[in-house]
Amino acid sequence: MAVQLDAQLMEILACPCPEHAPLRAGTATDPQADYLTCTSCGRSFPVREGIPVLLLDEAVEPTAG
Repeated sequence: MAVQLDAQLMEILACPCPEHAPLRAGTATDPQADYLTCTSCGRSFPVREGIPVLLLDEAVEPTAG
């Protein structure tokens, strides 16, 4: 299931890393995943029951490649 958040909410959400970059829905390898991915650092944050969990401890680090 793809992340479905309000467009206005997506405009204001940002990665909690120091760059505070915008987020995009899905992951680099799966655009339908229930994650929001930072456009700068590449960390992916889970979306649980429609609620983004923007905690660095919960983030999935990008794979080297």
